[in-house]
Amino acid sequence: MSVHRPEIKRITTHILLEMKGRGEKISALTAYDYSMAKIVDAAGVDIILVGDSASNVMAGHETTLPITLDQMIYHAGAVVRAVKRAFVVVDLPFGSYQGNSSEALRSAIRIMKESGAHAVKLEGGVEIKESVVRILSAGVPVMGHLGLTPQSIYKFGTYTVRAKDDEEANQLVADAHLLEACGCFGIVLEKIPAALTEKVSAELRIPTIGIGAGGGADGQILVLHDLIGLTKDFKPRFLRRYADLHQIMLDAIHHYVEDVKSRDFPNEKEGY
Repeated sequence: MSVHRPEIKRITTHILLEMKGRGEKISALTAYDYSMAKIVDAAGVDIILVGDSASNVMAGHETTLPITLDQMIYHAGAVVRAVKRAFVVVDLPFGSYQGNSSEALRSAIRIMKESGAHAVKLEGGVEIKESVVRILSAGVPVMGHLGLTPQSIYKFGTYTVRAKDDEEANQLVADAHLLEACGCFGIVLEKIPAALTEKVSAELRIPTIGIGAGGGADGQILVLHDLIGLTKDFKPRFLRRYADLHQIMLDAIHHYVEDVKSRDFPNEKEGY
């Protein structure tokens, strides 16, 4: 069933706040290159995240840690050139903001100037407050990220659900309020209990975007390559695959190889 939505030429932080205010769910997806971003934007996705998950799905690394600021800027620029409507958020990669607010500001400014993106995203709560405030003071919109924070995977030691115990849950709620008070326009909540997502989302004025966090968030995000079935081995409970492009592409390329080997391609009509 199609949902009636106001016609929006360009998504902004203000429009995202309005969406939360009227109870309209926010759709978000990752993208890392021009061709994919063009399709995602044309499909009406509200937020495109140029995620440091590019480290995994584009470069084949085991974690998000190896990707560099220069690489993030490259991917972000390609996405921005494709997008006409969506709000483009770019992850600040590991090592570009933690523990040094001056470095964080330089990293954020480079992303904004060199890629043309609309905002940056940082992982963490009170421990990155200084960096968040410093970036916001320069007029750069900031999105927070709480719960499972993949850049801290070696600290956690596992990708399991976070904030299941009262202490961690209370800290997450406090961090969410802190990020809102600092001026963040939204917060990603990753792999936390659904009830906690509902609590945080109800208490905050700014929108929450969930991944593996239940339906109580103000919006949802998935990694594009997971959604369209290009990845095969990643099968978390929260992932819904909407297509099996892995098999479609495999069949198509296999057919092409057969046609080349059998001299069926190219035929007379496909030459000059």
